[in-house]
Amino acid sequence: MQEKHLFEYAVIRIVPQVEREEFLNVGVMLYCQAENFLHCVFELDETRLHAFAKQLNPGELKERLTAFEQICTGSLEGGAIGKLPISSRFRWLTSKRSTVVQTSPVHPGLCVNAQETLARLLDQLVRCEQP
Repeated sequence: MQEKHLFEYAVIRIVPQVEREEFLNVGVMLYCQAENFLHCVFELDETRLHAFAKQLNPGELKERLTAFEQICTGSLEGGAIGKLPISSRFRWLTSKRSTVVQTSPVHPGLCVNAQETLARLLDQLVRCEQP
């Protein structure tokens, strides 16, 4: 039997009008210390976005979501935050903020493979596919 590792994840959301508290799930970010893993994946369905919030610019949102990716991977484009230790990057990305791109509260779980778990969460929480 393979060893299970603790992981934490948050859903990445588009919140067009913060005061209305309505959102569209567009991605997932997963952190697993045991696997030294911090990645996010997103899918911005422009048809759903337009139906939900036609005032938002998909190009600008993709730039913001790409910044999440760059910080997760620790790339140079991630700036000063991207240089922080992996756990600090996750905590910074999941901190409360009042902006168009937000994250859900952090949820824990156990996994054997963080990459596979991230793909499964994307299917369930963004694509709304049932297991």
